[in-house]
Amino acid sequence: MTSLDTAAGIRLDLHARALGDMSSGRPKRLVRALEYQAEDLAPEAMEYASEADFLSVLRDARSTDQLVELWRKQLTRWDYSENVPWSVHPPRTDERRADIHALLGIGDETGKRLDVLVPVSKAAGTVVISTEHTRWYTPQSLQGRPWYWPQYRRLLVDKGWPEDVVAGLDEATDRVVERLADPTALEAYQSKGLVVGYVQSGKTANFTGVIAKAIDAGYRLVIVLGGTLNMLRAQTQRRLDMELVGRENIMRGASEYESDYADDPAWSQGKFATFGAMPSTLGAFDIHRMTTRDDDYQSLLQGIVALEYEKQEPGLPLYDPHNLHRAAARLMVVKKNKQVLTKLVKDLRKIKTPLSQIPVLIVDDESDEASVNTTDLAKPNAERTAINQKISDLLRMLPRAQYVGYTATPFANVFIDPSDTEDIFPKDFILSLPRPAEYMGARDFHDLDSDPSDGERTYANSNEMAHVRSIVVEDDDDTCLQHAMDMFVLTAAMKLYREDKGGLGDRYFQHHTMLIHESVRQDDHKELLGRVTGLWWNAGYLGPSGRDRLRELFEADVAPVSAVRADGQAVPASFDELAPYVGPASIRIGGDDKPIIVVNGDKDLETGEADFDKRSIWKILIGGQKLARGFTVEGLTVSYFRRRAGNASTLMQMGRWFGFRKGYRDLVRLYLGRQEAMGKKDIDLYEGFEAICRDEEAFRAELAQYSVPVDGHSPITPDKVPPLVSQHVPWLKPTSPNKMYNSRLVTLRSPGQWQEPTAYPSKVSDLRHNTNLWTPVLDSLSAEPVQLSYHLTEKGVTHRYEALAGRIEATRLLDLMASVRWGAPSQFAPHLDYLREITTRAPAQVDDWIVLAPQHAQAGQRIGLGTSGRTYSYFARDRRRDPLFGAISDLKHRAAALRIAGALADPGDTAVESLTAPCRGALVLYPVVEPEHRATLVEGGPLDPSRVVMAFGFVAPASARSDDGSVLRFATIDSSQEGVAIIDAASSAATR
Repeated sequence: MTSLDTAAGIRLDLHARALGDMSSGRPKRLVRALEYQAEDLAPEAMEYASEADFLSVLRDARSTDQLVELWRKQLTRWDYSENVPWSVHPPRTDERRADIHALLGIGDETGKRLDVLVPVSKAAGTVVISTEHTRWYTPQSLQGRPWYWPQYRRLLVDKGWPEDVVAGLDEATDRVVERLADPTALEAYQSKGLVVGYVQSGKTANFTGVIAKAIDAGYRLVIVLGGTLNMLRAQTQRRLDMELVGRENIMRGASEYESDYADDPAWSQGKFATFGAMPSTLGAFDIHRMTTRDDDYQSLLQGIVALEYEKQEPGLPLYDPHNLHRAAARLMVVKKNKQVLTKLVKDLRKIKTPLSQIPVLIVDDESDEASVNTTDLAKPNAERTAINQKISDLLRMLPRAQYVGYTATPFANVFIDPSDTEDIFPKDFILSLPRPAEYMGARDFHDLDSDPSDGERTYANSNEMAHVRSIVVEDDDDTCLQHAMDMFVLTAAMKLYREDKGGLGDRYFQHHTMLIHESVRQDDHKELLGRVTGLWWNAGYLGPSGRDRLRELFEADVAPVSAVRADGQAVPASFDELAPYVGPASIRIGGDDKPIIVVNGDKDLETGEADFDKRSIWKILIGGQKLARGFTVEGLTVSYFRRRAGNASTLMQMGRWFGFRKGYRDLVRLYLGRQEAMGKKDIDLYEGFEAICRDEEAFRAELAQYSVPVDGHSPITPDKVPPLVSQHVPWLKPTSPNKMYNSRLVTLRSPGQWQEPTAYPSKVSDLRHNTNLWTPVLDSLSAEPVQLSYHLTEKGVTHRYEALAGRIEATRLLDLMASVRWGAPSQFAPHLDYLREITTRAPAQVDDWIVLAPQHAQAGQRIGLGTSGRTYSYFARDRRRDPLFGAISDLKHRAAALRIAGALADPGDTAVESLTAPCRGALVLYPVVEPEHRATLVEGGPLDPSRVVMAFGFVAPASARSDDGSVLRFATIDSSQEGVAIIDAASSAATR
């Protein structure tokens, strides 16, 4: 009789073999696969080669059991696989999983048990905006060649990455590599693309996977442009060496004690990838490093020789498969520095291997920094900026080079002139990576989806209340800075408490840091170092005064936030329970008399090395540009930020507090300046970051909306992306003005979508004109308001309000809309073009519109308009920048309008349903009174028409779609068209 442990071992081995045979292909009949494998095992193995045995185990299994984990790995791969011949259903859907079950030939109960233990991941996939591309990167083309990608995949799994995250990375990197040119193709093609991630969200993992797959496919020179700073270049080099290149390629036969990583703890702890021998001796190929962690590219004879490629078949070009797959790959991580890149360009011109034969991959990390040309080439004698010129030189001299930029702030890249063939505009593809699970990004510090009707904000429902603290200081007042430092010590004690009492274990939190970022000026850092040093040594953390402050801070801030946001992590019941950890925390930070590290390039001022790879760091970091982009500040828990910036890209990259905060997410605090001087005005940095978040989310949403293929073709191409970029606050442009290239949007079709223009005029004559246009419409509305409501099932809330209602013919509304005056006519023009299209075409797609004028529930805020003596509710709104307002509508007003236009299901509200009809749109009117007129307003009295802004939002009928499904029509500013400012791009209109 077989013991339970033996039976489990045989069963696990049997299923591993069966699934292993299916791992690179389609699901196959499970029982037949098990029986086939059982023939090669012990005689008793056949006893476990049945569905009945599998089902009996699943009935009592837990999600962490080894057999379930084995199935999770393979099911997830099948769930995520794109463009498979064995299923017509999209990845990560219940329908795809049902196809898998059917191909496996398993019964309903077995399938249901598997689905409970291994649920279908519904994570968002990669968004792709792309031109048509040749499909060359297929499983068939790679048969027997993959080496570095499987090794990298295995390393990530061994590090504890969840299988669905690894599968998502596999899918996302496939989307990039398949859009590169075939490295073995006879005809050279240069693909250029952009991958958009989130700040500190794992972009390096993505391009490491892309490099692994690219060299497996045949790319033999990889140039990684690793930022503008030595520390960032070194960080990228180490990551690639550790996870991709591996020990054997690093040592190349030398002693491991001679490695440039001999002093790196991860090297001695065996955390670097290893293959067991040189890959070339195992049937694969080696990677030759042209740079090391400490040394950028050097222009030496040895370097030139190392760039020479060996060819097994001298009569054939290097890109021929007979040569390519036997040749070693070269990898270099190069700083974006003119001198360094000049050396590289010079050496490449000296090698004997024809450059036209080398398949090259250029990965540009932080591609919107330094890489983008900021010179107007239309001006006489204009030259490209230095780094952009060197990248252009590389692309020109390497015709088989592929360029892939990586950034979290893509606006500069999409504003590049598409017609400049020597520049880095992503002409072939733009990929937007999904937001990773457990990632803490901009929206986690803001309440973007909050609704005033949801009630009072609390630590549980408000991200701002939980994580953000305001800095409002006068002159030399360091109260807020001391408060932030106290929080840093308190959260350090909380981490030690969690290691001890929460079961995390000693040194679980290797790093604990605070970042102070007030300026990029080194003189300011010197002064700041003096202030912070004084505050630290006078804080009294080991005495009664410091303990009293920490007790108050714990009870008022840390305890209530962690009580609702700790997510299962240990939280002390009182400060007295935490107090024993305060002393060790303070000593861990300042026990070496060096609690502060200045990172700014000033050798006389720098007080230590922020090398998170070599040692555990529990310190306060003061920095500027060196800590503002790309560089990962590990263990960052408290940020004190007062640095100003004039564009979204720069400000967003300073957000080092974004990232993964496993085990201490509830402890993260962001201290932000709320009244920082910028020129002659004060700005609110929290408002700035919220605006960036809205800009970014709007951009990603637009990409997602227009990425859905229509008839197998991409809806829009990368050159049509610039008009999708928005700006939410006046002082924060999407990117530097000298990086902005514009296209013009001609038509924006928005069936069943809420649209809200904001560019209203400010001239007295224009305001009076618009008010007089709309007053007859207001007069025609119902005498009494109707009660409208809509229940949002997903949110569990009901939006309810009163509104005056009426109806207007579509042709009359179109005439009115065409007469409205605007502060920036170009904003509404694409909407007007769409409204004209659906109203005048035959047959018309809109018959009439319901007009709603929301009325306040409480008395007050009413004005008289027109000559009828009627009064209407007005709305107090401010312009964010002339002529644009911020949001005008109230969220609770939108659902009823969407239902009237047929965009939402019947809510069961009779008043709303009485207003619905086919081919009907909805328009919501908002008489707005700006601040300068509100102070002198007489409640309920008449108001001069020139003092009212007649704002509105609208929803076109959900059925009002174009025949071909097109959504956008563009005119593109293209410098290649001499003498022509605008090119009508309707022939290549976007489609959905």
